[in-house]
Amino acid sequence: MRVALVHDYLNQYGGAERVLEALHELYPQAPVYTSIYDPEAVPAGYRAWDIRVSWMQRLPGWRRLFRAYFPLYPSAFERFDLHGYDLVLSSSSAYAKGIRVPPGARHVCYCHTPMRFVWRTAAYMEREGIGAAGRTVLAPLLWRLRQWDIATSAGVDTFVANSGVVAERIRAAYGREAVIVPPPVDLPPFQPEPPGDYYLAGGRLIPYKRLDLAVRAFTKLGLPLKIFGDGRDRTALEALAGPNIEFLGFVSEERRRALFAGCRAFIFPGEEDFGITPLEAMAAGRPVIAYAAGGALDTVVEGVTGHFFHRQSPADLAVTVAAARKDEYDQRAIRRHAESFGREVFFAKMRDIIAAQTSYRKKSDAG
Repeated sequence: MRVALVHDYLNQYGGAERVLEALHELYPQAPVYTSIYDPEAVPAGYRAWDIRVSWMQRLPGWRRLFRAYFPLYPSAFERFDLHGYDLVLSSSSAYAKGIRVPPGARHVCYCHTPMRFVWRTAAYMEREGIGAAGRTVLAPLLWRLRQWDIATSAGVDTFVANSGVVAERIRAAYGREAVIVPPPVDLPPFQPEPPGDYYLAGGRLIPYKRLDLAVRAFTKLGLPLKIFGDGRDRTALEALAGPNIEFLGFVSEERRRALFAGCRAFIFPGEEDFGITPLEAMAAGRPVIAYAAGGALDTVVEGVTGHFFHRQSPADLAVTVAAARKDEYDQRAIRRHAESFGREVFFAKMRDIIAAQTSYRKKSDAG
């Protein structure tokens, strides 16, 4: 069976790319089709992959202007020639699901979310600080992109959603049902240890992650907070932070695991489609304090693996952190919960979905 992997873009590294890594582990010989590829923005191991880029790689200033080129991505994916493949696995939160699949091939789309900027436009523009003039210009372009998004959903044979909330969005946007398969979490060796004195947050420092809530809350509380990761929001976050907030920048995987293992709790203030970092904290036996929305509802168990705060405000987060200061957790129970989201669980579920699609293709060929 010839398999092709398709991913929106490889110019950043986050949860979607970790899912792509897992899919590539299932099919290590499969080429990866993507719009643009920046080797410096992703792990060095990607350089050994067969990565095939679109014509957008030749656009001027694409590293800086890749967001501005958004009307061009549909054409980039539609022009890929996938003839000869039996199975296409797309990893998509925007454009990859619009790939044109050859007759007879099956298309399984692992959907991180339907594209936010066309389905949740008002919230997206507010977060990105786009004013009235920008909204007027963008409105017709986003409308056309939404129509394309709806039309290309018909080319997907099976949608896989990373969480219950994303499955609901797929149903609302495309009128399609989705199988829920959470992303895989790495499970490093575990040994219960007393927690350290600091709290932890981090990931890509971009507006929708709402790390500003954590910075404001912990500056008010005066408790030590370490933030790992980098991004365009870092300067603004540093301007808000008191002396008790430490920005670590990019950290190695080894250092990242050590930070999870040593923290008192992991702070997760944004509304994520899924969010892998809370489970990475749980894999180290540490509780999570999360905003009660999005994928966190699928992963955090109130009072067992952490706590929720219910209003997305610094004050509500601060109250929840203060109230949880004396809580005690069973670290082994938290780890067992994380193990139910492990890589082997992910692989088994994806193999079942792919086997069902392969079986369907064989029956169609026989018929």
